[in-house]
Formats: sequence, C-alpha cells, structure tokens
Amino acid sequence: MKVLLINGSPNQNGCTYTALNEVAMTLQTNGIETEIINIGKKPIAGCIACRKCYIEGKCVFDDAVNEISARLVEFNAIILGSPVYYAGPTGQLTAFLDRLFYSAGKKMAGKLGASVVSCRRGGATAAFDRLNKYFLISNMHIVGAQYWNQVHGNTPDEVRHDKEGLQTMRTLGQNMAWLLKCIEAGKKEGLTLPQYESAIRTNFID
Repeated sequence: MKVLLINGSPNQNGCTYTALNEVAMTLQTNGIETEIINIGKKPIAGCIACRKCYIEGKCVFDDAVNEISARLVEFNAIILGSPVYYAGPTGQLTAFLDRLFYSAGKKMAGKLGASVVSCRRGGATAAFDRLNKYFLISNMHIVGAQYWNQVHGNTPDEVRHDKEGLQTMRTLGQNMAWLLKCIEAGKKEGLTLPQYESAIRTNFID
C-alpha cells in the first residue's frame, strides 16, 4: 500500500511540507509506503477546456500532470497539502489539480483522499474545503482526523510548536493507515468496488 502526498507550496521544505511529513512518518510507522512530490515554483498551466484528454487519454500539456496520471495505479490514497493564499490553496496547486482530476478522474475512484492546509492565522477551513471538493466529485473517500487538518505558523519551526496541529496530522495518518488496511482486508475477502451507473449529465435541463 502506498500514499502519494502532493506538496502544493512553492517552498519545498516549508510549513506545508512539515505538516505532510508528520502524516507521512505516521503512515510509515504503520507499514504504509509514502512518496512526497513537490509542485515547486515553476508556473503550471491551467485547464483550457480543450477536452483533448477525452480523446488522447492525457492532458494536452505534457508536464508533471501526465507524469502523475500515468502513475496513479501505484497509489491507494492521495493527500493534498497547500499553504493558504487569500483563504484558498495556491494557484499552482489548483491548476495542477484541475487538470489532473479532469483528465484522470476515473482513475481516482475508490482511493482514499485527505487535505492538509498550513496558514499563519486564518482562511484554513475555506482552503481545506476547496481541496476536498476534488475528492468528493471523484468517488473517493475522505479521511478525517480529530480536527480540521490544519497547522499554524509562519515558519517550519513555528509549525513544529503547533502541538495540536501536528497531533491532528498524526491522527490523520493513523486513520488513513487503518482504513487502507481495512480496504485491503476486504479485498482479500472478495469485496470489490461499487458498480456505478452511467453518469447522467443534465446541466439542470431535461
């Protein structure tokens, strides 16, 4: 079992990484493999609604989005991490996720998902909600903790002093590890993913 953690901060080893790493270490102590990838500082193209991914099976912009899409079969769960910018996730991360989930959304079904946000003071729950929307529209199952998954601090050292925030990260890791093991046990007993109806798209018009 393996969990992909996506760091949407431009700072590779900043506050968001500190939170994600706390989750990753807890997963590892429970026997779950982890991988953290960093979005970084380079611009990321947003979705242009060309719908080429429906025809070609991948995004028209051949970058990290297609690299991760091709590897999704490796991962049983995805954790998204972002600092809070104006009560939302970073622009680079939302551009990345818009394209990833639009072009590879069908590959997400049945996976576990969780979001982690880092902020100085406010806006955390709005950013947290925005990230969870990707999971909720993709037949994924959101993992929670003892509080909303957020840490506070201006620097990694300040985040490390947020005892409740880091404990929340560890609780998230414990819950995700337990659920992954439950799913694995279910598979061994012959349980399979739900069989979904063909999607109905009405645009609110009959």
